[in-house]
Amino acid sequence: MHGTIMTLLKRYVQTQYDHATWVRLVEASGITYSDFEVQAVYPDQDLYTLVGHAAEMSGVPAEELHEKFGEYLVPDLMLMYGKLVDPTWRTLEMVENTEKHMHVHIRHQNPGHNPPVLQVERLGKNELQVEYVSPRRMGALAVGIIRGLAVYYNEEDRIEIEPVTSENGERVSIRVRRN
Repeated sequence: MHGTIMTLLKRYVQTQYDHATWVRLVEASGITYSDFEVQAVYPDQDLYTLVGHAAEMSGVPAEELHEKFGEYLVPDLMLMYGKLVDPTWRTLEMVENTEKHMHVHIRHQNPGHNPPVLQVERLGKNELQVEYVSPRRMGALAVGIIRGLAVYYNEEDRIEIEPVTSENGERVSIRVRRN
């Protein structure tokens, strides 16, 4: 897992709860470090373990935490990759172009960093079918990011996001509509 994601997870826990919660979470997870280097790559299992223990501690299902974290990530992702974003895009256009603009850039700039593959099909002017493909099985995070994009573009009341398959599979189908 990219160090940026791990760093943002730490900040998410600290802002949603507090620093003491982060410390308890790291201790419960058995991870020997609590600070992450942004450019480093960490075992995916570290994120799964942290989120799993956070789910146990909070009573919130892990998939829901992944979604909430995905929503939280969007402003930082837009700040990091804003130069790759066309200013005329809104939620659907952003989702439609993430693979060919942001993910290709990430893979090229940082070999070894493997964002999910997003296969996006435009079904109509106001509808997309997204196929999330990743052995990480973090489709809920992708759903959260799409929800976060709708908030970012002030379209949260106009965008419907419907996972068509289980959000914890290697391949997750997500339907996104603008009303």
